[in-house]
Amino acid sequence: MTPATHARTRKDFLSVLDLDAADFERCLQLAAQLKADRALGRHAPTADALNGRHVALLFDKPSLRTRTTFEIGIRELGGHVVALQPDVALGCREPVADVARNLERWVDAIIVRTFSQAILQDFAAAATRLHVVNALTDQEHPCQAIADFLTLQEHLGPMRGRTIAFVGDGNNVATSLAHAAALLGVHVHVASPEAYQLPHAVVQQATGAARLGARLRLFTDAADAVAGADAVYTDTWTSMGQEAEAGVRRRVFAPYQVNEALMALAKPGALFMHCLPAHRGEEVTADVFESEASVVFDQAENRLHGQKALLLMLLAPAAAL
Repeated sequence: MTPATHARTRKDFLSVLDLDAADFERCLQLAAQLKADRALGRHAPTADALNGRHVALLFDKPSLRTRTTFEIGIRELGGHVVALQPDVALGCREPVADVARNLERWVDAIIVRTFSQAILQDFAAAATRLHVVNALTDQEHPCQAIADFLTLQEHLGPMRGRTIAFVGDGNNVATSLAHAAALLGVHVHVASPEAYQLPHAVVQQATGAARLGARLRLFTDAADAVAGADAVYTDTWTSMGQEAEAGVRRRVFAPYQVNEALMALAKPGALFMHCLPAHRGEEVTADVFESEASVVFDQAENRLHGQKALLLMLLAPAAAL
């Protein structure tokens, strides 16, 4: 079965694990090609791949990178963006299933950024014809993982057997990173305070999906996790919806700051990664954030190319050959 044919079986992208290893690798290959082709503008081979297709955006949470890159990506593929108003928030004015069953009569796909993964799953289950893409939930951030591994491959080459250290909250970004790494044969070390570690269910999922010797290890000591790593990744200590916990989290996570001393424990030439927005002086120092090791804006740029690849695989698999 070719990658393009295999992609036809996919309706939704709610989690990295909705793709198998071949799908995920194909998505990265396609993203790299789309990035190279972008300079061709309207002459790019995929410039009209989504001609006549409508893609809606439903964002219950604020967004800079995700919303902007999806809007641009849909247009660069020839599709039409339908920006839904915030008052369509899922489960507020009407049941989640009713929103989904309405939208599938009008649009081909919807990009959803919301709070609960369960709500997103209910939405996707109710709309049997509608392609649903997870643009972030409290539990997972799979589009970020595509951009992350595209960036890693650009800077480090083949990733099999490499090690990424994630330092901080075992959150949605860490979850999707662990899922993607498992598919690609990449080791992940996650260093978190005991009460904020990656959920046990995520560890089980990543372990079950692991290929090519990939290992996921949990640490409470950041130095142990970072030692010898090829890349060091962190995220904000306080995610959207956790603002009331900000003071406590700053105290608990203070030993997990990524600074020059911690980076020095990683492999020479190790990359620094962050999904953004970043809080300099909290989870990362300004020196590390602005250093030559930092690839944070490459990650942000690659959101565009990875998401375009994903849209092609879901909506126009013949163009994903």
